Amino acid sequence: MNIRNYLILFGIVGFALQGVSCQTKRGLAKNKLNLDSAFVNENLEDAKKQISYLAASVKEADIPTTFQNGKYVNWGSSWWCSGFYPGTVLYLYEYSNDTKLLDEAKRKLKYLEKEKNNKGTHDLGFMLYCSFGNALRLTNDSSAYKNVLSTGAASLATRYKDATKTIRSWDGGKNWDGQSWTYPVIIDNMMNLEFLIEVSKMTGNSSYADIAIKHADATMINHYRKDYSSYHVVDYNSKDGSIISKKTAQGAFDESAWSRGQAWGLYGYTMMFRETKDQKYLRQARNIANFYLNHPNLPQDLIPYWDMDQNKLSASSKYYKQKDLRDVSTAAVMASALLELAQYTDGAESQLYIVKAEQMLRSLSSKPYKAEYKEAGGYILKHSVGSIPHETEVDVPLTYADYYYIEALVRYKRLLDGQSVIKM
Repeated sequence: MNIRNYLILFGIVGFALQGVSCQTKRGLAKNKLNLDSAFVNENLEDAKKQISYLAASVKEADIPTTFQNGKYVNWGSSWWCSGFYPGTVLYLYEYSNDTKLLDEAKRKLKYLEKEKNNKGTHDLGFMLYCSFGNALRLTNDSSAYKNVLSTGAASLATRYKDATKTIRSWDGGKNWDGQSWTYPVIIDNMMNLEFLIEVSKMTGNSSYADIAIKHADATMINHYRKDYSSYHVVDYNSKDGSIISKKTAQGAFDESAWSRGQAWGLYGYTMMFRETKDQKYLRQARNIANFYLNHPNLPQDLIPYWDMDQNKLSASSKYYKQKDLRDVSTAAVMASALLELAQYTDGAESQLYIVKAEQMLRSLSSKPYKAEYKEAGGYILKHSVGSIPHETEVDVPLTYADYYYIEALVRYKRLLDGQSVIKM
């Protein structure tokens, strides 16, 4: 991207941020909000109590991941989920202004900071932007956090290859056919693009935004089917950018719609529209939402099965006995994304997104999904699915489910307070 286009892009972004605020205020007039402050505050207070219990139950150097079989499981700072716990704590600090929560987040950031130099993962947006990005936003302490974010973005950018116009997801490993991955890119990677764009604005380095746009464009073309469902993994030829295969790693089968992957895509393209004002990203987000919300296999409470096509599994499938497990984490991501998407659409469509997000929040905030105080080790939500094919984190609380649930509640509270749904 040349400097002229860069200036145009971020001139648009500046206008877009003003537009988000204006659209949000118009949204309060055009959208009926059916949840009240009492509902939101009660659930945020419950979450604050839970997280405080979790904080007191783990060692200072531990970064919570999940709670299984009565034991805490912590995969360490290099695990892709490491930014979610401090991010959740920071959102609850934003809500409550309780400095004990800020102190807790800072304790974890101390152990997470070294991942800014990690060039072996595509997940640095999850790891660093959800944590240090929120810390910078809430404290405005650029001396403490700007270097971490800019160094991390530089590390992430090393995984981009212009031949594929994408950021590589995994190094090594094999697909379920026993074939080695060549240059695998997963739909989850859409969630790391916000990190690059925000650091691009922060530093004036246009190459990061350029990478994000190219990756989003390539993913739109190569990951999506005609019905706007997404493949999980696209494996590229790294030399010429051609596609070797389209597979799944965490879904029921290659042609299925792995539920959380659909949520990652909706969230990612909604964010890309916010940041660029390019209408193609808004169209993509609306089409993904339409596929998801009108899927015949979506349960009435809007907490999806782990795969939207799990009902097509035969009795001989090794996943058959687990086919009806729900994935709370998908609903949490979807609720947060829909609240934002509602701000960029009008009329009945906008209201539909609000209503569906509200229904998801109601379900997530009640049994059997919401944990009682001190239940589930202090995690907020139960019944998420990490990866059934890998037999990991199956029907357990997960830190990223908590993060996006709290983000959705905070976003909804902003709407109730007449604020922009997004705070930069």
